[in-house]
Amino acid sequence: MHRNGHFGMLAMKHDRSAHSGFTLLELMVTAAVAAVLMAVAAPSFISFQRNAELTTFANTMLSAVNTARSEAMKHGQHAMVIPAGTTGWGSGWIVFVDVNRNDVFDTSSDILVMNRDAPAAYLTVAGTDGTAALTSPAVPYVMFDASGYAKTKAAAFESSGLEFKRNDVAADQELAHTRRLLIDRSGRARVCKPATSSDAQCPARN
Repeated sequence: MHRNGHFGMLAMKHDRSAHSGFTLLELMVTAAVAAVLMAVAAPSFISFQRNAELTTFANTMLSAVNTARSEAMKHGQHAMVIPAGTTGWGSGWIVFVDVNRNDVFDTSSDILVMNRDAPAAYLTVAGTDGTAALTSPAVPYVMFDASGYAKTKAAAFESSGLEFKRNDVAADQELAHTRRLLIDRSGRARVCKPATSSDAQCPARN
């Protein structure tokens, strides 16, 4: 009896071990299901990632604007944010203290504070208000005086605004993938996300 019981237990162990792994068919089915799930999830993940980049991009410009204002007050000079290239804000931007007061960046005399490369191809930025919205042949800019006020080159107080958006979405989805940077005349700046095209809390123009 004892010997028969021993052999029975060995047989049960052998039977369980024989079925403990996956068959080739099971592995193929699992791989197919995983592939389908990845195909479904990938677009959502990419969209989430690009929206995060959009928000980061807008906040980077907010940081540049706030830095320019801080540097203007620290040095007692005008400080400016201007496009890094000739194609507008989409070329990136630079922040500098305009030591010689000629309203352009001179490497020999002005203080370069920071620069930002152009964004990814699926992100666009454009001025929507004030001096930030100037178009060729004029060069758009954001400028602060020594007291931190937003000014024009003619010394007038003026608010400014910029808009950041994704260009890889359908037109009816564009607003959901838009961020705006608003700079009031006092120099205070903020980033917002418009809920509607006429959102008074996040307007295209101040």
